[in-house]
Amino acid sequence: MKKRHQITPASYLVLMKDNQVLLLKRINTGHEDGNYSMIAGHVDENESFSKTIIREAFEEANLNLTAKDITIALVLHRKASDSERIDVFFMCKKKDLKPINKEPQKCSELAWFDLDSLPLNIIPYIKHVLSCIQNNIFYSEYGWD
Repeated sequence: MKKRHQITPASYLVLMKDNQVLLLKRINTGHEDGNYSMIAGHVDENESFSKTIIREAFEEANLNLTAKDITIALVLHRKASDSERIDVFFMCKKKDLKPINKEPQKCSELAWFDLDSLPLNIIPYIKHVLSCIQNNIFYSEYGWD
């Protein structure tokens, strides 16, 4: 009998304005440090994907969101080097947000980048996600052979 595997769930916030996306530069996390990602976090026990990103948006960027403020943009089934993951990416409907870096010990920069000139050190699957979202793809797989 095959052994059932564990899947790590995580939520991400995709903040866009005009033709730009908000990215954060990771530091001191032990994972992808020095590279750009998004506001994100692992789903805690007894927590939904939407509650996770609402919590993380406040913890990381001082954004007060509700379930009505977000909508699913993409579900990504991802094979990482150490595990399988389900990542849910939420778009925010709220406008005129002013994110503030509340975790400078984990994030050295919180900045807007033009979608046509993303930083070279963006995490590859994040770049893939942005391409999917721009092309109205709502489900994708990444990292599989």
